[in-house]
Amino acid sequence: TDEQALFLSDAVPTGLMGADFCDISPGDTIAVWGSGGVGLMAAHTARLLGAERVLVIDRYPERLALARREFGAETIDYTSVDSVQEALRETTGGRGPDACIDAVGMEGHGTGLQQLYDRAKQLLRLESDRATPLREAILACRKGGIVSVLGIYGLTDKFPMGVVTNKSLTIRTAQQHGQRYMSRMFDYIQQGDLDPSYLITHDMSLEEAVRGYQVFKSKQEGCVRAVFRP
Repeated sequence: TDEQALFLSDAVPTGLMGADFCDISPGDTIAVWGSGGVGLMAAHTARLLGAERVLVIDRYPERLALARREFGAETIDYTSVDSVQEALRETTGGRGPDACIDAVGMEGHGTGLQQLYDRAKQLLRLESDRATPLREAILACRKGGIVSVLGIYGLTDKFPMGVVTNKSLTIRTAQQHGQRYMSRMFDYIQQGDLDPSYLITHDMSLEEAVRGYQVFKSKQEGCVRAVFRP
């Protein structure tokens, strides 16, 4: 359908690339930071690639509910736990996820002193990024695991390079390779394995475009994606 095809240029291929970077084996546990369009597609396609457990981390209840309903994800509201990485270790028997996907990027939010530190440096124009999701992914991932970075970053402070080295982590990142995944995306949709149209939370007329962009940008009304019809 037109609604399904809308997302084959961005959300689906970007999410699929992020999941593909994880080299998923049957039985793996994958954690995804961010439940916007890209994060949901990364988590959903991780399931299609064989992940046994998919955990989605965010603070928006409507988006987390989508992840649970559409592909059986487990969810963590990061505002309700003291430490995301400790919550992930606890639910994986102390091991950590096999791979972690950062689908948030430089505008990430978090809690605690690290978030306050990032915000202060941003206000002073000493740093461009709030890299809480990336740091958490690195700290949470199991030894020898993979961190797949879909979020966009500029200059990131307090990058835990020592942890990357000591845990022998692999970090993979890129701009999405749309053409590489096109045939696979069509197969998923035609076979009924994936219907990305559930990302459409607001179906609006073109005259409502200004309001649509406002609710999308501010994440109001549970908005994931708004579609405008002429």
